[in-house]
Amino acid sequence: QVQLVESGRGLVQAGGSLRLSCVVSGLTFSSYGMGWFRQAPGKEREFVAAIAVSGGTTYNTASWKGRFTMSRDNTKNTVYLQMGNLQPEDTAVYYCAVRRRGSTMYRNPHEYDFWGQGTQVSVSS
Repeated sequence: QVQLVESGRGLVQAGGSLRLSCVVSGLTFSSYGMGWFRQAPGKEREFVAAIAVSGGTTYNTASWKGRFTMSRDNTKNTVYLQMGNLQPEDTAVYYCAVRRRGSTMYRNPHEYDFWGQGTQVSVSS
């Protein structure tokens, strides 16, 4: 049984930082690409970042790359999302997900087979 457990939820002020973690069990973690998505109230789920088996990363936009950093630690079966200079528009539930083996469609949520329960990030102005 594959499980993803996210942590790191929090309320921060604009300009603040937060690090999310996602621990994965039930599969050979090092063999799978991973992704982070987010969903704000009333909006569709949005791609945030992805990391490949090799450790290569992809971000929603180039500007996000400067504020968001995704990493993985295969010894801990964990992926991280370090977020900086957070703004109110970053308020959302953040989800980590396991990408289907062999898929390179990082931005498509349908390419991810397993999802965490989500963790709330709230940014006040």
